[in-house]
Amino acid sequence: MATTKKLGSDDYSLSRVPRDERLGFGTMLLQWLAQSGSISQFTLGATIGVGMSFGGAFLAFTLGAVILEVVIFAIGLAGMREGLATPMLTRWVGFGRNGSALVSLVIAVSLVGWFGVQNTIFGDSVSELVGGPSWMWCVVAGAAITVLVIFGFRYMAVFAKIVTPLFFAMVAWSVVDALTDHSFSELIHSPAPGQAVPLSVAATAIAGGYMTGAIVAPEMTRYNRKGAHVFLQSASSMILSEYIVGMTGVLLGHMVRSSQVSNIVLSTSGVFGVLVVLMSTAKINDWNLYGSSLGVVNFFQVVFGRRLHRGAVTIVLGVAGTALSAVGIMTHFTDFLSVLGVAIPPVGGIIVAEYWIVRRMRKPLDETREAGTLPATSPTWVPLSLVIWAAAFCVGKFYDGGIPALNSLLTAFVLYSVLGLAGWIRTYGTSTLTEEADGAEAAPAVPGTAPVGAA
Repeated sequence: MATTKKLGSDDYSLSRVPRDERLGFGTMLLQWLAQSGSISQFTLGATIGVGMSFGGAFLAFTLGAVILEVVIFAIGLAGMREGLATPMLTRWVGFGRNGSALVSLVIAVSLVGWFGVQNTIFGDSVSELVGGPSWMWCVVAGAAITVLVIFGFRYMAVFAKIVTPLFFAMVAWSVVDALTDHSFSELIHSPAPGQAVPLSVAATAIAGGYMTGAIVAPEMTRYNRKGAHVFLQSASSMILSEYIVGMTGVLLGHMVRSSQVSNIVLSTSGVFGVLVVLMSTAKINDWNLYGSSLGVVNFFQVVFGRRLHRGAVTIVLGVAGTALSAVGIMTHFTDFLSVLGVAIPPVGGIIVAEYWIVRRMRKPLDETREAGTLPATSPTWVPLSLVIWAAAFCVGKFYDGGIPALNSLLTAFVLYSVLGLAGWIRTYGTSTLTEEADGAEAAPAVPGTAPVGAA
């Protein structure tokens, strides 16, 4: 059943993105690069730089970038091939219909939570720089992001074309001005000015901090036309974010001998700089709100049988996240959100293992991909996937070595691959697709495809 176009764009929240709706290389590249334009990435670089030499920091950023790129490409390529966001993809890749609702809930809560937290950080930062109450800036930023996300992916892409060049031009101007009176060679070869930061801790901060974003990469890559584009665009984003922005932060950290470098980037650019930072914050934080809205739509469709419009969901989530950030409540939930940050990576491990290695559940997707429809049925439950998810979460949460987010992801990937290839991963029950988004219709059921693996 088709949905009514209202309250912005529904953005194929419960269906495949049609091939003729995919976007070109340049448009998608700017979307990826916009995710690199963050003042917080300079601060992360400076924090690492205070505790590491330039060479050590370079190694840490390289390790983090490689880890993230492998995860993004493996999951993002699946999203591109199927034209599906992560919540919908998991119905046929690892979790089944009911399991996808649980995945959607975890992703939605995590992303809208971080939307509120980042909005609070932005409000506090702008308040310190230009004055005015923090809550006012929280409302301004939250309202701007919400309005943008209501209108969906295409408007977000247009906004990226405007913001991305402005942000990096402003940053380049500010940083070059700050480094003019310092020897570039001396900064590179200077020892860490603060307490030493181990390589494992630095890599954890780099890779772990963006792992949730890597898991929900299909939210973006479903609009890509080619797999090569996914790799080139995500790799370009990693190079810009880690090597250029991050390593510049390292140099600034060595220069001021502190991680407090955001004022350097902003102080030389005045009102224009604050405006650009406001827009760049909206361009980054919009993905938190966008991904959360997709998760909520899938959750309500599965659990309550209600077909919600993504635009309406965005309004509710945006208002709630903005209000909570304005009154300062969201910062009290960072520990809880960090726990969810360990719970989400195993979802990626299971997706990659099922889609690329085990491939016991994806046959219906293969058979309906060319037609651009969804399979008529999906497995209802995949109980062992939930067990693997819980086990992987425990490894990430309670094992002290390595990178927690990566530990949980790899544990889920290995367990699902081994048990799946051994024939232990089974589906139980069959759910019929009764409602579609944007006029898409389910393909006729193919005999013998459901329940997949239940025999």
